[in-house]
Amino acid sequence: MESVLDLLSQRPIWEEFLADRLLKGRFNWYEFDQADTYVSEEKYLDVVERLQRGESLSIPTRHLVNKMGSGKKRVVYSFPEDEMTVLKALAFLLYRYDSQLVPNCYSFRRGMTPHDAIRHLMRAIDNRPMWAYKLDIHDYFNSISIPLLLPILGEVMADDPRLYQFFEQLLTDGRARCGDDVVYAERGVMAGTPTSPFLANIYLREVDQHFADSGVLYARYSDDIILFAPDRQMLNRHIDDLAEFLVKYRLEVNPAKVHIYRPDEAFDFLGFKCKGRNIDIADATRQKMEDKIRRKARSLQRWSSKNDVDAEKAMKVLIRYFNKKFFDSDDATMLTWSRWFFPLINQTEGLKEIDHYLQRYLRFVATGKHNKANYRIRYAQLKELGYRSLVHEFYKANGKGEEPER
Repeated sequence: MESVLDLLSQRPIWEEFLADRLLKGRFNWYEFDQADTYVSEEKYLDVVERLQRGESLSIPTRHLVNKMGSGKKRVVYSFPEDEMTVLKALAFLLYRYDSQLVPNCYSFRRGMTPHDAIRHLMRAIDNRPMWAYKLDIHDYFNSISIPLLLPILGEVMADDPRLYQFFEQLLTDGRARCGDDVVYAERGVMAGTPTSPFLANIYLREVDQHFADSGVLYARYSDDIILFAPDRQMLNRHIDDLAEFLVKYRLEVNPAKVHIYRPDEAFDFLGFKCKGRNIDIADATRQKMEDKIRRKARSLQRWSSKNDVDAEKAMKVLIRYFNKKFFDSDDATMLTWSRWFFPLINQTEGLKEIDHYLQRYLRFVATGKHNKANYRIRYAQLKELGYRSLVHEFYKANGKGEEPER
């Protein structure tokens, strides 16, 4: 079989890669035009030929970025733009190993989405009373043990020793740029790099296979795991099995994100809240968004008050920000709420609460207060400024028209 590294120098492969990204909404047309020029001029060849000669990539840069929906920071890595582009194409070609993954692993797979995980779980439960256990692995990508990963990777890539050697060199380097300094650190598979999702899938393949072979209702999306059992005793046995695997693979659980759900409770997974056949936005997801609304509104109100900015102008700024987050964005790679939640949910209580919360803070931006007088700013005025209701947009997206305003 031809090495993936050799495929990277073939223009038809790059054209297929670009078409795939365009179809998935990863480019707007301007970005696609730039990428098409990049491919037609074969600007990728310099990096690809270096890799084919066995040379290493540059030293990655270590960044601290805000975690989505919180004030916490997470560590991500990046390479120079030309190398990141080649790594994206390489990640596209790694789909040749998709058959080596277990069906209960749903993250970053061709023809599979997070929505498939929820649908599979809901069908399998089929309204039966089930206990559930959910956990989140702390700093998963950067915590993966490279000495443990490499034998797994070697088995998966037994058909392509040159590709394996590339990854061995990449993962064992250990250097990273921090400002003007070069430091040595345990980088794991380097969150933020295009090949890290594939490596994160491969790392826990044994765990996925164990629960599949045991007939346990189980799903994993990268570092998020949920499993089910008909009674508490069996659930505890599954929890013990999972804990042993996490020790074996030197991973730590995020204790704030461990939850045991009773059969009469809705369970949360991937931002969704599921019970029976009802699917809504998870309470934790709603709370994170409300926290973000509150922080943005308070910051904007302080700025507008200090700079004597017109109230309507300040409200428009907040509206534009959340319209992009909820519905559309100039960043074609950004997963908006309408793309993530609207295709799957069938309940709107979470959307209604966020709508009311955002309306409340839009009025706060205008007045600097929370009181009844704020409601002099009517809902119709908010709409004139560009405000779009999540509930109304959900109903339109699902072909049900607009729900009447209450």
